[in-house]
Amino acid sequence: MRALVTGGAGFIGSNLVDRLLADGHDVAVVDDMSSGHNRNSHAPLHVIDVRDPALGDLAQRWRPEVVCHLAAQISVRRSVADPRADASMNVEGTVNVLEAARRGGARKIVYASSVAVYGKPAVIPVPGDAPTDPRSPYAASKLGGELYLATYRALHGLEYTTLVLSNVYGPRQSPEGEAGVVAIFTDALLSGRPTVVYGDGTQTRDYVFVDDVVDGFMHACGTGGDGRRFNLGTGVQTTDRELHTLIAEAAGAPDEPRFEPPRPGDLPAMAVDPAPAFEGLGWRPRHDLPTGLKATIEWAREARDRD
Repeated sequence: MRALVTGGAGFIGSNLVDRLLADGHDVAVVDDMSSGHNRNSHAPLHVIDVRDPALGDLAQRWRPEVVCHLAAQISVRRSVADPRADASMNVEGTVNVLEAARRGGARKIVYASSVAVYGKPAVIPVPGDAPTDPRSPYAASKLGGELYLATYRALHGLEYTTLVLSNVYGPRQSPEGEAGVVAIFTDALLSGRPTVVYGDGTQTRDYVFVDDVVDGFMHACGTGGDGRRFNLGTGVQTTDRELHTLIAEAAGAPDEPRFEPPRPGDLPAMAVDPAPAFEGLGWRPRHDLPTGLKATIEWAREARDRD
């Protein structure tokens, strides 16, 4: 299989590229390097913004069978501060990726969406057929990308599968910027810096290991799940306080976070029901949280030694 991966030098994208290569596929990476790293790219890297028409030229030359689209503006707070920039990257960029895939003769797009499209869900774990309720420009832009996928399928026969990702963690996740709390806690605890839990520590999230997410993308690159959205998560809720304890234990660090007032807009709870992905993709998460955290902290220690 020939695959084109946008955002392929970033956290999830680079792990996906490594899996594709390990399984013997031909891979090209597109990344504007705004948050990706050269050290993450083990396939030919094309430094291109996904909004750039040059992406279409690359697709025509490369002729990918599948395009995995992970490049995105991912900061909810940044989307609120500058919704036009968010829409430009996440809507205009996705349309340009779809056009490139069409011009390149691709069979399918696999699209990384977000639990943000569900807003404040009425039922947790969020079922696969839950109504969408975007409550930020970021959520609206990701949902907009999903609508364009359906449009291109109807107009041009370009297949797609949408993967709604819960809180992904694992090796190569940066603690900088709009990072996941696992990376933030891990970096601070390994460095001996203080950690902060916002609110009373009872907020919950559904943490899914990056290797399991990559496995979901690999399943979706086939013919299963065409025209559908699937949740990739564990369905298990973990509180912020429980998460801190698990990371502190794995890092051999004190479990003594500082508590600060909750941040406006943070949901009190989130988890997704992955059952439809079992049925539609044959996918299920293989790593429990302690196992995934152990691998993440081992990687973080090695990365600190290298740096």
